[in-house]
Amino acid sequence: MNSYFNFENTYTNLPKCFFTEQQIKEVSLPDLVIFNDKLAKSHDINIPLNNKNETAKILSGNFNDRNMNTFAQAYAGHQFGHFTNLGDGRAIMLGEHLDKAGKRFDVQLKGSGITPYSRNGDGKAALGPMLREYIISEAIHYLNIPTTRSLSVIKTGEDVFREKKLKGSILTRIASSHIRVGTFQYAAAQQDIKILKSLFDYTIERHYSDIKNSEYIHIELLNEFSLKQVNLITNWMRVGFIHGVMNTDNMTLSGETIDYGPCAFMGSYDPNTKFSSIDHMGRYSYKNQPIIAQWNIARFAETLLPLISSDLSEAIKKAEVVIKTIPEIYKTSWLNMMRKKIGLVDKKNEDGGILLKIISFSVKMATTVDQSERDAAMKAYQEATEVMWEMAEGDPLINALMREDQDEIDRLMEETMLGVREELEEIIGEVNLDSRECIQRDIEVLRGKIDAGEIDFETAEAEAAKLKERMDRLWGVV
Repeated sequence: MNSYFNFENTYTNLPKCFFTEQQIKEVSLPDLVIFNDKLAKSHDINIPLNNKNETAKILSGNFNDRNMNTFAQAYAGHQFGHFTNLGDGRAIMLGEHLDKAGKRFDVQLKGSGITPYSRNGDGKAALGPMLREYIISEAIHYLNIPTTRSLSVIKTGEDVFREKKLKGSILTRIASSHIRVGTFQYAAAQQDIKILKSLFDYTIERHYSDIKNSEYIHIELLNEFSLKQVNLITNWMRVGFIHGVMNTDNMTLSGETIDYGPCAFMGSYDPNTKFSSIDHMGRYSYKNQPIIAQWNIARFAETLLPLISSDLSEAIKKAEVVIKTIPEIYKTSWLNMMRKKIGLVDKKNEDGGILLKIISFSVKMATTVDQSERDAAMKAYQEATEVMWEMAEGDPLINALMREDQDEIDRLMEETMLGVREELEEIIGEVNLDSRECIQRDIEVLRGKIDAGEIDFETAEAEAAKLKERMDRLWGVV
């Protein structure tokens, strides 16, 4: 029996209501489309690549492992603000894989068939959306944003029927876990505090073990989870990523991006941008993502109330303290991110106003300039840059400016100003005694402006030339 993964399942130690054991149905003709070799190596996953057919069979779940116990998870969630019971409708967990460092990851097959939570769906996935999730999740990872990862995409050899006939597919997803806000909502809906506490304890052990000895552990979890989500949303906003369906079942306790549906990156800045065809009111638009994150965290806080205190009013007060701090924490996080993005080194009170002006200009550009004009502007910029680099080859100062070498710029400017000062000294020595006092006074004024940095190089050079011309006239040179 081969062991491609180092499975050691713990989620199935939770009460049975959290999952249903589910066998994986063998697909007719698995065919490997793409495999993430770097991810496999970094996570110590040992899937052979020398036999493509065997690899595809493994990644469709058609293999035996003594520690593999496949199951589908139950959870609930607010979808566009409406609460409903959900669950893995087309995903089956292969197991929890431990890498050599002992770090735990879920390995899940998406598009692997019907489960008890399919809700009249076929449990299958089409090739296009699975490839899209593979690409975007890996892009998000390499943009240094917490995310679930994609190990592989295979074709199943079966047809999937949506608006038209499509090729069936299975994506293998790697995640720190699949514990969602919706999982806690599902636990709370059971109205059994023992069930809720079992999930809470499991989450602490799996993701927040550093606070397990905290005196106020329930509030501490709410606070730590909020910080994870603020960090995640700030990073989404940094790169113009729009998730598209920020339902509570799509917010993980690990703080990872999950479920890449109608998501995309903005092509040009417009805070109202949304990509979900059913999001008619723009609930999950770019500008609303921080607000929805806070709303989702508040729903998570509601599930913790019975654990925070037996006195409901007291529990609400304690939770509200955390929830009300989120906007200010996000504002600080966003400002720090934007400062880095545009190069504001020192933190100043007026930074927020500067950034808002930049954003306002971006909105104006996005709404008043069409793509052809933007392309023309970019082409002109590129051409100008090429000319500047050509000029830089023969001019040390331009070269330093193009390379943004501030030390070299300062050195060259000092040399240039020194040359102007030396020229002034020569002028003083050449002026006759009758006119020296008058012109020397003007020279001293010019020198003072140069030393104080009140005048630029070109103006200083022009003024020095005028003084030289005046002296030449006195000597009858002109």
